[in-house]
Amino acid sequence: MSIAGNPKKIAEDIGDGYQSLNDAVLKKYNQQDLKTILTNLQIVQRELRAQQVDLNDVMAAKSKNTKMSRVNQAMTILQAFAKKRRIQI
Repeated sequence: MSIAGNPKKIAEDIGDGYQSLNDAVLKKYNQQDLKTILTNLQIVQRELRAQQVDLNDVMAAKSKNTKMSRVNQAMTILQAFAKKRRIQI
């Protein structure tokens, strides 16, 4: 199954917590789709790291760290899924 919609938007939704990755979701995608999702997760991760947060704004820092955590977790899940299925990404 190919990716429905914009892959970068999917990666941003993962960071925002609207969508999550697990084995059941990843099972639908082929090797190229998984590579595209991983690439877009890396792009979103870079964008999050580049965000400047005011040191006094605790809620913004917490939001940024939560998004980073979600993106990192999704990347780990995707890489583990690919390794378990012996898919090169």
